[in-house]
Amino acid sequence: METNIFDKLFIFEMANNHMGDVGHGLKIIEELSKVSKTFPFKFAVKFQYRDLDSFIHPDFKGRQDIKYVKRFSETRLSEDEFLQMKKKLDESGFISVCTPFDEASVDLVVKHNYSIVKVASCSFTDWPLLEKIAGTDKPLIASTAGAGLEDIDKVVTFFEHRNKKLCLMHCVGSYPTPDAQLELNQIDFFRQRYGQIPVGFSTHEFPDNTNAVKMAVAKGACVFERHVGLETAKYPLNAYSSSPQQIQDWLGAAKEAYEMCGVSGERRPVSEKEASDLRGLKRGAFCNRKILKGEKILKEDVFFAIPNTNGQILANDFSKYITFIAGQDIDELKPLLSEQLSMVNNRRKVLEIIKSVCSLLKASGIYLPDKLELEISHHYGIDNFSRHGCCIISCVNREYCKKIILLLPGQENPCHTHKIKEETFHILYGSMNINIDGEDKEYSAGDIVTVERNKKHSFSSKTGAVMEEISTTHYKNDSYYEDETIVETADRKTYMTFRSDWLSKGIA
Repeated sequence: METNIFDKLFIFEMANNHMGDVGHGLKIIEELSKVSKTFPFKFAVKFQYRDLDSFIHPDFKGRQDIKYVKRFSETRLSEDEFLQMKKKLDESGFISVCTPFDEASVDLVVKHNYSIVKVASCSFTDWPLLEKIAGTDKPLIASTAGAGLEDIDKVVTFFEHRNKKLCLMHCVGSYPTPDAQLELNQIDFFRQRYGQIPVGFSTHEFPDNTNAVKMAVAKGACVFERHVGLETAKYPLNAYSSSPQQIQDWLGAAKEAYEMCGVSGERRPVSEKEASDLRGLKRGAFCNRKILKGEKILKEDVFFAIPNTNGQILANDFSKYITFIAGQDIDELKPLLSEQLSMVNNRRKVLEIIKSVCSLLKASGIYLPDKLELEISHHYGIDNFSRHGCCIISCVNREYCKKIILLLPGQENPCHTHKIKEETFHILYGSMNINIDGEDKEYSAGDIVTVERNKKHSFSSKTGAVMEEISTTHYKNDSYYEDETIVETADRKTYMTFRSDWLSKGIA
């Protein structure tokens, strides 16, 4: 049995509409085969098995005044007669499904080699029957009409613990079901509550209703079941069963819905026309001034306007991760063309840094609120970040200041001083060396050290460390590096907004 047996599976429920007449049943299968062969779905025909000799109490056999006793008795088929119809649906390429209503019928379903076992809504919590069904090697479909949430949870858990492949069907047990009672939002509810379990829609709406299947497709149902029959002069069609023409309309509506919904589980492809149309509306980058060969092009060196031209850098191409360098002189007001530039994209490097920082934070057990400022200091360029730099998360900066400073293993923050700010470091995790005015000392978690104004200091860690910095107000121009080339580097910092859910969900 294929693993995605429940994907776009349409089940034709014959129930007792064969009318106890094998020839009529074979004709229904033949008509369904004609209708279904033009649609790109998987199709199944479903029978119902009851061992009527044990299913009906001896005292009530033959009673014409009890609806279901009368119905089932009048449409009774022998095992050989059911096998004739089973052979026909197999030859027609249908997947075979059967609903057993008693334990003896489960054995017959297995004996007749049906592909899927269906649990009817009335049997949803028939635990002796469910135990018998769970003992088969068949995938299962279970309808939920009339079941409370606690019972649905129990049945789902029951089959999950037995490693059964299960599809859960939303179903309303009114025959036929008025539109206002279809409760299609239950499909969403089941999908959210039961995760990876496929969810379907067992329909009892009026046969001319083609809107419900469209909505069910859009909500993510993957299996659809509808009662079918064939009206003749001898056999009328009941109010909730569909004729072959109504089935064709139903399938056509489902096909239309799938086409409108498009791809699932992945981003849709973008057509060339769509991309071209959208590009015409995007702003192109033009020079604010003459840019010389070898110059780094900053955001303030350009302006954005329409129309753009083929090969032009767009406003959409500018980000804090990307650096453009002119490969030739470019005059004022001229477009920036990709062929005139070299480009460095640091996005992947920044994401790797954030992932490393998150791993360090998780190891430290420190919890932080959402949407704080994250500063990635790469004093000698982002390519050298693993050796020189640190990450700083700003928590508070008022008359007092609190930051979380993170050093990755083997990382060193260069020597510098502050003229305005005095700071105290509290080591929270790991160990680090702090050098103050040439005196180097190792500190471990729990240690506290104060760095006074105008004191040269640097810090490093062999193993990785997290420390809390508590200080007076921080000013961005109050860091004076011993290596003056650091200050001259314009893009030595990358600023991000720290997201607390990075720690649980990761960052893409």
